[in-house]
Amino acid sequence: MINTLLRVLGHEYAGPVRRTVALMTATALAEGLSYALLVPVLRALFGSTPEDARPWLAAFGAAVAVYAVLRYVSDRSGFRVGTTMLHGMYERLGEHLARLPVGWYQPGRTGEVSVLASQGVLQAMGVIAHLLAPFISACVTPLTIVAVMLAYNWQLGLAGLAAVPLVAAVQLRTARATTATDMERVARERAATGRVIEYLQAQPVLRAGGRTGERFGLLDDSLKELRRASRRSTLSALPGVLGLAVTVQAVFTAVLALGAYLALGGDVGTAEVLAVLVLAARCADPLLSLAEMSGGIRAARAELIRLDDVLSTEPLPEPRVPREPSCHDIEFDAVTFRHGDRVVADGVTLSVPEGGRLAVVGPSGAGKTTLLQLLARFHDVDAGAVRIGGVDVREMDTAALMARIAIVFQDVYLFDGTIEENVRLGRPDATDAEVRAAAAAARLDEVIERLPGGWSTDVGEGGALLSGGERQRVSIARALLKDAPIVLLDEVTSALDPVNEAAVHAGIEELMAGRTVVLVAHRMRTVRRADSVAFLDAGRVVEQGSHEELLRRAGRYAAYWDLSLAGTARD
Repeated sequence: MINTLLRVLGHEYAGPVRRTVALMTATALAEGLSYALLVPVLRALFGSTPEDARPWLAAFGAAVAVYAVLRYVSDRSGFRVGTTMLHGMYERLGEHLARLPVGWYQPGRTGEVSVLASQGVLQAMGVIAHLLAPFISACVTPLTIVAVMLAYNWQLGLAGLAAVPLVAAVQLRTARATTATDMERVARERAATGRVIEYLQAQPVLRAGGRTGERFGLLDDSLKELRRASRRSTLSALPGVLGLAVTVQAVFTAVLALGAYLALGGDVGTAEVLAVLVLAARCADPLLSLAEMSGGIRAARAELIRLDDVLSTEPLPEPRVPREPSCHDIEFDAVTFRHGDRVVADGVTLSVPEGGRLAVVGPSGAGKTTLLQLLARFHDVDAGAVRIGGVDVREMDTAALMARIAIVFQDVYLFDGTIEENVRLGRPDATDAEVRAAAAAARLDEVIERLPGGWSTDVGEGGALLSGGERQRVSIARALLKDAPIVLLDEVTSALDPVNEAAVHAGIEELMAGRTVVLVAHRMRTVRRADSVAFLDAGRVVEQGSHEELLRRAGRYAAYWDLSLAGTARD
């Protein structure tokens, strides 16, 4: 497990971790060796001159004091190293997540990583601070005591030594038996957490449908599965717990019987037998605690493996010698992209001249948004190339690529902070005048004027305290402030009321002016502002041309246009 921990954290932590493990091991040895002094103490006490026990008692007290100091130092070292590693883990995980492509963050993945970054990291890093010292003590101290028993009486020592392979076998069998059930329980816990969040988010829909009294079936099923998985996990660990307890008690009983036999036969003194029995009893306590500690360590190791999986995910490769485009025309050259077994883009070839506007339309699932994501390099293409100014986006530095692109998606996410802080994300070093100008161009100033807090109004987590139209205006103002030469728009008005739609359209016109634009259109009236239109279906370009040309062809686009007009008329 230590090797996995160091692989996850990086080997710069190897020295402190190994020093802490060595200190904890020395502490456990000191504890075991201090008990060796019980034999001469008891021998003197039960002998003819009990006063001879005084120097041995003094030595025993000194040994206990040394152990106490070592224990304090090792525990403090464990807490200090654990805290340092926790901080380092958060830094490394944060830096790595920031380098992973945006396309890696699927909806389910985000929740999984959030749980891993909170509960998982704490559990994994808490091993050094809370579990490692007692675990080492439970392993090393009994072995040291057995060595002491061998030194005083080989028969009793061998009887105690017999517990070592038995305990090891029980622990290994328990680990194998519980691994699968532990993994299942963790998976069910995460699924149940997701269902709880879903249930909370579904409250408006449930209440609007008058179904607040009904139990949420998916959540109910998920909790039942979690209960079953927890029961299986507990039952799979139960034989190991019982087996360990029976093994330890059986060995202790054997040592007791052997000691009595040897004492009755005169082969060993009563004081030695009593001392060995005290030592054997001291072995039993840490061994019995192994089951509980092993469960915690296995859980922490499982979290470490999950962390290792995330950290082992390779970010998109960066070019050794980045290239800079001299202009900002866009080209999709026979682009093919697969998501799992599904072909999302199949040989797509499109081009947009610098300052031109391309609208991409088609049915849901046609691959429209995927083209925007490939251009922003959320993913790398499987075949073909996406170029800006004749330069493949894979040959550009990621930061330089993103600096040239402003993206406005339909689903806007705002960070928990003020409106001004969210707008300034577009360009943090912008002046106040530039921020205000971007807000005015996006019609955000109208929103700010009617909010009591003005620019200092808190938007809430995800922008929850603003309406959809208000969030879009913040997003457009942010993109305007960035002032990037390429604009990617994933239809931002499809779910807005007429007032907000008109304001957002005005902001979009400001954003698109003089820039190269790729626009994914769901509402067909936005297509008229494009110089060229591409109709996609099943990841392929079915038709391409201007709006008027495609209408004259009376093909798929024209039928799609007529259908959208009919839907508008019904509205």
